Amino acid sequence: MLAEFLYQFKDYFFGFNVFRYITVKAALAAVTALLFSMFVGPKIIALLKKYQIGEEIRIEGPASHQEKKGTPTMGGLIIIVSVLLGVLLWANPYNIYVSLILLATLVMGMVGFFDDYLKAVKKMKKGLVSRYKLIGQISLGLLIGSIIYFHPIFAGYHSNTSIPFFKNLEIDFGFFYIFFIVFIITGTSNAVNLTDGLDGLATGLCAIAFLAFAVMSYITGHVEFSNYLNIIYLPGSEELTVFCMAAVGAGIGFLWYNTYPAQVFMGDTGSLALGSALGTVAVLLKKELLLAIIGGVFISEVLSVIIQTTYFKYSRKKYGEGKRIFKMAPLHHHFELQGWHESKVVVRFWIIGFLLALLSLTTFKTQ
Repeated sequence: MLAEFLYQFKDYFFGFNVFRYITVKAALAAVTALLFSMFVGPKIIALLKKYQIGEEIRIEGPASHQEKKGTPTMGGLIIIVSVLLGVLLWANPYNIYVSLILLATLVMGMVGFFDDYLKAVKKMKKGLVSRYKLIGQISLGLLIGSIIYFHPIFAGYHSNTSIPFFKNLEIDFGFFYIFFIVFIITGTSNAVNLTDGLDGLATGLCAIAFLAFAVMSYITGHVEFSNYLNIIYLPGSEELTVFCMAAVGAGIGFLWYNTYPAQVFMGDTGSLALGSALGTVAVLLKKELLLAIIGGVFISEVLSVIIQTTYFKYSRKKYGEGKRIFKMAPLHHHFELQGWHESKVVVRFWIIGFLLALLSLTTFKTQ
């Protein structure tokens, strides 16, 4: 809103004309979110410590993690507030793309907050019952899917998704696109939530993914660039660049306190919010399938849990004793138990995430 307000004064001073450019607004959103998260971080951490809102470490996890017990959680509040500030100041809040991405962030942020509250404050070990989380995720997906499918602004592409590496090739899901969106948003929010098990791991990977989507949203909302690269042109979607860069800035600022040894954890408040936002931005840009590349590390974490659980049940039924493929799932714990230091696992996963983000951007030129 501030950018819209300042742009009105362009006739009085030409310098205000810069606020019409998405690149300027995106950069300002990133800096605003980063500085605010770094400034407000210590205050929120102190508040969480004051009220003894600390993380409970599960006994079956790596033994080295027991020393993290009591570390303040719900730090996702820092990220959410920082992103909101950056977006509300520099993006157009009346843009439907911005409205939907904020809806996804806030709804799942509230679900995650309630889960953290039950675990950290009410000392309910399991927190919010899994099916209630699932109800929240599915309801959000149905709402966003229905808006995209029925709203006239999405006419012509309301049920389409792009196919990476193929020129002008799209899949039209028809009415089933709504349920496809439910799957994407639910799956991504859960994947980020599962990945959030080491200091800075999920935060850094989300920042990398949002940086890739910032580039994509800018290109998708630019008529000349989208035509040149043979991708779907979605007028108005360029405003998502501001959101994505705000998320990058907030994530980097949060990493100041979240890297090893972490002073605060994002908790489900942050992981569910960032995960649903990541899935939603992919849906809004018609890059759902490309999300599988950008979020390759998140997917590998989920698959490791599925493979581990499935094989354990199968071997127990067949041999009378459950066997494991990984030392522990999700995958990051497997490497920890192999002797990798936590920081090494995190940085190497970041490197893989960055390489996958670059790979996803190369698909634009090959289409």
